[in-house]
Amino acid sequence: MSEVKISAEPRTEFGKGGARRTRRAGKVPAVLYGHGEKPQHIALPAREFAAAIRHGGINQVFAIDIVGGSTTLALPKAIQRDPIKDTFEHVDLLIVRRGEKVTVDVPVQLTGEAARGTLVVTESTTLSITAEALHLPDHLEASIEGLEAGSRVAAADIALPRGAELAADPELVIALVTVAPSAEDLEGETAAEAAEEAAGEEAAAEEQPAEAAASA
Repeated sequence: MSEVKISAEPRTEFGKGGARRTRRAGKVPAVLYGHGEKPQHIALPAREFAAAIRHGGINQVFAIDIVGGSTTLALPKAIQRDPIKDTFEHVDLLIVRRGEKVTVDVPVQLTGEAARGTLVVTESTTLSITAEALHLPDHLEASIEGLEAGSRVAAADIALPRGAELAADPELVIALVTVAPSAEDLEGETAAEAAEEAAGEEAAAEEQPAEAAASA
């Protein structure tokens, strides 16, 4: 994954009020730090940043050109989003160097189809790996093709790009394949839930007269 060039402006306003004004101006508040450098508060163009993340993923490396300064390579370390507006609220950017290895969490995508009559349960959606900063994959693939019930896919089963190393526990479970519940099983679960709810309501009804008598 190559770096994406993006311009940035120094921020002079801080706090919630300053951050809101930055976002209203169509920019994302961010802080740039790492490698012993003094943290820099900057503002990134929101549309360009969002487009880069959509295309390259959460581990997209940026070549940040700060107005009045130099160009710095950086990797998003923490991204805060607005869950309703689906916009970026704030970004922490970690300075990286060419050739440097970093540890990141990479999204895992399941590929293929398990055997008929099975249900695939996703246990982990990301996998921690160590790789060169400018050669980070935007995702990893885990094949479930033809897997029977009782099978599982662990971190050690996932093929990594050349030069990347597994940072997570090799036994970390990514996905489990179980027997798919039948219609009868689902009906039985529904009946059991209904019976449990009815029993709870009956118990509550029995407690009310006792409480009333005690208060009398």
